Amino acid sequence: MWGAQSAQVAQWLVDAVQPHPGMRVLELAAGTGEVGFTMLPRISPGGTLICSDQSEAMVAIARERAAAAGVEGIEFRVLDGEWIDLGLASVDAALCRWGYMLMADPAAALRETRRVLRPGGRIAFAVWDRRDLNPWSTVPTEVLVSFGLAEPPNPADPGPYSMSDPELVREMLGEAGFTEIVLDALDVPRTAPDFDSWWATHLDLSVATRTAFAKADEEQTLAVEEEIARRFAAHTAADGSLAVPGRTLLAAAEA
Repeated sequence: MWGAQSAQVAQWLVDAVQPHPGMRVLELAAGTGEVGFTMLPRISPGGTLICSDQSEAMVAIARERAAAAGVEGIEFRVLDGEWIDLGLASVDAALCRWGYMLMADPAAALRETRRVLRPGGRIAFAVWDRRDLNPWSTVPTEVLVSFGLAEPPNPADPGPYSMSDPELVREMLGEAGFTEIVLDALDVPRTAPDFDSWWATHLDLSVATRTAFAKADEEQTLAVEEEIARRFAAHTAADGSLAVPGRTLLAAAEA
């Protein structure tokens, strides 16, 4: 459900690397391959997508999705963004949606991405904007912390908001050797027809939230859900449907 809601982010990233037939494109932290798969028609014929993630399980899921859809032109690789096992100047473009911010050393990952890009190659990535602009994420976390089910996030640790400062993103790109830097932002609300379906989808997608929520006893389970629903009242329509705000930063640059 939320894949469709974030389609505009994927489209921005794909457009930003200016795809054309024959390109060799690397997607880092690809997950199930959602972003890269949308690019395939634009790099065919002769193009190749390297669909990569540091999780073997995610790469396996992406491979299964491609097989089920009969999609070709993809190499599946388990790759660490901070040490990319590819040759110097071996790809034409690189994509990463909501991945760099979770890496232990995103600056090193950007340098590695610059290394594997050919001269003139392009990078495009997304990271989450400030905490206060993303209640879809921060409210459940705050509630779980208030019930003692999760630890407060450490701002010094890798996490969704570790790259939420546009000037930091610009600085990191510059230090990695990128030029022609473009920054943008998009609103990405998380919508659902009712709270129960919203919460179920969020638990399905967020391992950290699901793990913390699993610690709750029956009384806490109801109390946590009631409190999150109460805090989302401002984003809930009369018919019970939700549109919880979210906002992502977008960056593109040239190697």
